[in-house]
Amino acid sequence: MTKQSGEAICSGATPRQIEEDLKPLLDFQKQGLSMEELRTLIEDRLVPHLVKYDHPGFHSLYNFVPEETAAMGARIALTYNQGVTNWQVSPGGVMVEELCCRALCRMFGLSPGADATFMYSGTYANQQAVFMALHRGAERRGFDLAQDGLPGIPEPGRFVVLASEEAHFSLRQAVRMLGLGEKALVSVPADGKRRLDIQSLEKTISALRGSKDIFCIVVTAGTASTGSIDPIRPIVELAKDVGAWVHVDGAYGFAYRMLAEYESVFAGVELADSVTWDPHKQFGVPIPSSILFARRGEDFQRMALFSGYFNREGETVPNPGLKSAPSTRPFSALPLVTTLRCQGMEKAMERLRTPLTAVRAFVDALQAEEDIELMLEPDLGIACLRLTPRGIGKDLLDPLQQYLYERTMAEGKRSISMTSIGGKTVLRFLVVSPTVSSETLMETIAYLRTLVAGFNG
Repeated sequence: MTKQSGEAICSGATPRQIEEDLKPLLDFQKQGLSMEELRTLIEDRLVPHLVKYDHPGFHSLYNFVPEETAAMGARIALTYNQGVTNWQVSPGGVMVEELCCRALCRMFGLSPGADATFMYSGTYANQQAVFMALHRGAERRGFDLAQDGLPGIPEPGRFVVLASEEAHFSLRQAVRMLGLGEKALVSVPADGKRRLDIQSLEKTISALRGSKDIFCIVVTAGTASTGSIDPIRPIVELAKDVGAWVHVDGAYGFAYRMLAEYESVFAGVELADSVTWDPHKQFGVPIPSSILFARRGEDFQRMALFSGYFNREGETVPNPGLKSAPSTRPFSALPLVTTLRCQGMEKAMERLRTPLTAVRAFVDALQAEEDIELMLEPDLGIACLRLTPRGIGKDLLDPLQQYLYERTMAEGKRSISMTSIGGKTVLRFLVVSPTVSSETLMETIAYLRTLVAGFNG
């Protein structure tokens, strides 16, 4: 149910206050509670501290409550508690996931040989993509990464990943977990629109040529901070010259490839070796719902592990667990299937378009506001700005944004986020919910203006 703008989004309580509220819930005793007692305890002690993502004043992060159509699929998945990594565990669940992955590959216009697998999160999808890229890089040097590991590769320190300075921090986790270390992640400067700068990429490639092996170049299609989309096709062409795997982190932005007006922005994505997408960011499906696409389905074979009792070698039935690391994971495909089938693609596309329209109208309305500094034109559904009231010096603008963010979060009536652009502290308005309009965004600006009076530098 959609919340009214006057209701609180969250309690705004401190960690200490929330800890005290939750202690009775976590007090495990010999005798249990009745269902009614437990329900009351949760409603009184936990629910006030949960964030209401369907509140029209929530415009800070990539979250939304499940759509009714997705909740139906989620209830079925929960009722039967199906694992979906092995045919024996759930023939129906496995086949739904396999068919869903094929349908999504077609829907996004990927190659006929493309395949996909559901993941726990976009972070894990990015990590697996970098592993698959490194595996291929090792193969080209005559080594099997899965068998020999990094010690089997002469000079493993030569291997590097290139990505924009605006790329998601999960890439740092990926090179850490692969044993390459963060020095293997080479940061490429972004341009003024926070997209990877092609000239800087060319210079970086030239500087590394001969001393490093660029095994992967990451394109971000919708940066987490600003929603900026890197120029995909030019990056693909440069990667081709050095034989690098191209991974597109489209956890946030890839969904908009479905909209006709964004097709040109995503030109070349079909040539990428892998793509990450998080349906839970826009389609109102339960977390987790993340997907890793591979342009060549056979590339997932680098993930395959067999055993005598599970995912046996030589089996002809589909076993999705051979395409990713988890041997158990939830039936995430079903809520996505039920919401797309119930809504229909026309309504689903409109749902995607609505937040973008709201942010565009919001930014247009702010153009004439003297106390607003817009940081960049949005590529997608994120607006980044600073309040610059008269009488507050430039040296105090960063502390002011910090103050506005902290006061907003403490009061719990609205929810915004904060980032840094060009060394400046910036307020960030992110919209994925169709309940948020340009009017509610402007209401938040008015609310922030009321808070300015309490700032004393």
